Amino acid sequence: MTDLNPATTQRKLKGYDFYKSVLNSPKYIVAPMVDHSEYAWRVLSRRYNSQLCYTPMFHARLFAESENYRRTQFTTGPEDRPLIVQFCANDPETLLKAAKHVENDCDAVDINLGCPQGIARKGHYGSFLMDEWDRVCDMVKILHENLNVPVTCKIRVFPEVSKTIEYAKRMQAAGCQILTVHGRTREMKGHKTGIADWEQIRAVKAALDIPVFANGNICYFEDVDACLKATGCDGVMTAEGNLYNPALFTGELPPCWKMAEEYMQICKEFPNSADIGPMRAHLFKIFAPCLTEHADLRTDLAVKHTFEDLWEITQELKRRLLAATNNAQKYDPPAEWELDSRGLRILPTWICQPHFRPELPQDSGAPSQSNEGPSTSDSNVPDEIAQARIRRKEAKSEILASKKAKKSLGKLPVCASTACLNVGSTKCAFSCCKTCCRAKAVNERVSVAQKDSTECRKDGDSLSESRAAEFACQVHRTLVYRDESGMN
Repeated sequence: MTDLNPATTQRKLKGYDFYKSVLNSPKYIVAPMVDHSEYAWRVLSRRYNSQLCYTPMFHARLFAESENYRRTQFTTGPEDRPLIVQFCANDPETLLKAAKHVENDCDAVDINLGCPQGIARKGHYGSFLMDEWDRVCDMVKILHENLNVPVTCKIRVFPEVSKTIEYAKRMQAAGCQILTVHGRTREMKGHKTGIADWEQIRAVKAALDIPVFANGNICYFEDVDACLKATGCDGVMTAEGNLYNPALFTGELPPCWKMAEEYMQICKEFPNSADIGPMRAHLFKIFAPCLTEHADLRTDLAVKHTFEDLWEITQELKRRLLAATNNAQKYDPPAEWELDSRGLRILPTWICQPHFRPELPQDSGAPSQSNEGPSTSDSNVPDEIAQARIRRKEAKSEILASKKAKKSLGKLPVCASTACLNVGSTKCAFSCCKTCCRAKAVNERVSVAQKDSTECRKDGDSLSESRAAEFACQVHRTLVYRDESGMN
């Protein structure tokens, strides 16, 4: 392992010393977000009072093994501090190997123990390690003992507050120096997101001796102060609130086009700071309030693939929004907010604002949603694009199912026909199953022979006078007909 030199020894402070001296006591924190908290977005967020940023979640094994993955996924610069790099993992040694690659380019390394998505279930990481406390503590401990920078963690809560507290204490004992608590359980996601439990977060904070960040229910700047008071935490982390309004921590509701334009300029100013995918995703969220009024640009945004195209869409939306608002450059909030039937603020569509999930029908099988927080759903994506995504997912699922089925056959030969999963015969002339063997012969040869046989019968001749029958496949006894002259 790398020896700690004097400089890094001084940097590796613990708990509140680290929070105050290295991170500068941040209260406004941008969460780790896959494909969203990339370098360019962090630069933009810092310009609007974000005091600490996390990278997107990186896959520890891929980061440890692939130089190309590291080069394309992790970019940073001198202005990108303080910075915490987050990894998902389930193996301590692999996690350490990945973390060693970034320890000199960040202020701490964070372990993702809160991701509730299906990919985390499949990869066995994130919140799906919540019941494996020994494994989690081993990962925390190995980073604490071997890295030049502190280790931090991000978790979700259990339904029982006592279990959440005990879980948090175990991580603190293993070496975790800052704990972020997302006040939702593993099951609370999508339309079942619900309201984050600030009381649970408050209980965890009271039980620990290290700094604690609260995560959940942040839609407006007023929510930040409310959360700090309700939980007693040292900082507030937001994800979706920041995505729809990167100026959230300033208390402003800026014009959509202003944020989008500045973000795109940052992408150009800092090479390799964002790929086209994240750029498009950010523009969809920033422009979410007004895209329904400009369906043509919404469709263009979904299908364009170059920086120049996205820039032109941004400029066209800017022109339209300025024309519709008499060149309004700033939004002045009213003295008293007007609310809709759900109790949500009614805001003009040309400014950045949280996006709330639409209420589901009462018979949909999912609980009705009201004021539980913003959404990153695809409700702002046109129907034709959404349908195309569904078709691609279905096609991908069919391919994966086919591969899985073929793999499950083990050493048994598989029919050579692309769409068939039956066992094939090694002695078949076509390496097919019986059904496909006959179909292949019929499609390629027999149809011609049958036509000739019909013509022969009309002329009163027998088939044997012009063609002779033979087996194309001796195994499956597939008949074809060969011309006596040798022509098939």
